[in-house]
Amino acid sequence: MSGEARDACGVVGIYAPGEDVARLAYYALFALQHRGQESAGIAVSNGASMVVYKDLGLVSQVFDESTLRSLHGHVAIGHCRYSTTGRNTWENAQPSFKSGPGGEVALAHNGNLVNTVDLKRQLEEAGGDPTPEGARLGSSNDTDIVASYIARAQERDTAKALREILPKLSGAFSFTIMDENRLYGVRDPLGFRPLCIGRFESGGWVLASETCALDLIGARFIRDVEPGEMVAIDGDGLTSERFAAPTVAACVFEHVYFARPDSALMGQNVYATRYRMGQRLAEENPAHAELVMPLPDSGVPSAQGYAQASGIPYGEGFVKNRYVGRTFIQPTQAMRQQGIKMKLNPLREVIAGKRVVVTDDSIVRGNTTRQIVIMLREAGAREVHVRISSPPIKWPCFYGIDMPNQDEL
Repeated sequence: MSGEARDACGVVGIYAPGEDVARLAYYALFALQHRGQESAGIAVSNGASMVVYKDLGLVSQVFDESTLRSLHGHVAIGHCRYSTTGRNTWENAQPSFKSGPGGEVALAHNGNLVNTVDLKRQLEEAGGDPTPEGARLGSSNDTDIVASYIARAQERDTAKALREILPKLSGAFSFTIMDENRLYGVRDPLGFRPLCIGRFESGGWVLASETCALDLIGARFIRDVEPGEMVAIDGDGLTSERFAAPTVAACVFEHVYFARPDSALMGQNVYATRYRMGQRLAEENPAHAELVMPLPDSGVPSAQGYAQASGIPYGEGFVKNRYVGRTFIQPTQAMRQQGIKMKLNPLREVIAGKRVVVTDDSIVRGNTTRQIVIMLREAGAREVHVRISSPPIKWPCFYGIDMPNQDEL
């Protein structure tokens, strides 16, 4: 990824009486860490009360053994965050917790709402956040507004509250939501952000942003939550209803960059999709070269596909420092640029004297691409042919990817 777009979050939900739901949520978030590295949190309920634990940092930094042991219940949701609305503060970490006349509710959100101003005004006119003052956080994100709407319901009926608020939302949203006894999953009518359903052999249920989370915790993939669908899970099983007619417009960046290669989206394995992109790229944009190399890690499948289709040998031209976060997820441009040099170092012995094709998945601002070309030339590459597997990005995104304005694309 050249230019550092960033995605907003990974979400998970677990309904599994008799299981350690907090630990299952923890491991699922571990599998989704690539979707957000600013903060992490888990909410659990035992049917009588709800506990939320969250903090800034990676999943492994936020939770330790003693914390996980203290989180008891049969239902849980989890979240790892990168901010697209609201500052990176503890208050804005998720899940968002609210309490009101209808009981307690927690919500985790992947996406971005575009009518937040109107929603906030309507919420204030209705009486605002019902959570008691002492338990209320100074959050500034759109998730907090939705959770407040749900908590304002006068009856203990989270599903009814969701039916009322969901048609009012505009933008991209995949939610995992819980009250004291039930788990809910919601996906916007466009299906912009992914959300899937899995099941344990023991009978418990899982909701997750990507199927790789199901694999880690031993759950079997059932299906995706459909665009415009709300699912509810409790002791009687899973029920489904439509809150809006679907108009599918899934985000191509999930396939190109954000999702893990071992996940499946819309019935397609992500690695295989990116491999085919590389094959097609070789057919449409051939190059005379001695080496095809990726910009790791998201450029690896397309480089392998390019090499297979072109007959040019594939090789690793960069060594990646695995202990540096993805450059798109750094919060300032200066940190992003420094992160590129800290993360990648060219293998001079592989590159020197060769004409190389270097593949990447996309270009946003182009900062990474410029630095990569300079690094390869300094390492002795005779020619550098850059090949990008996705089409040009011409417009900014307002649905959960923090892209620059059009002048910077």
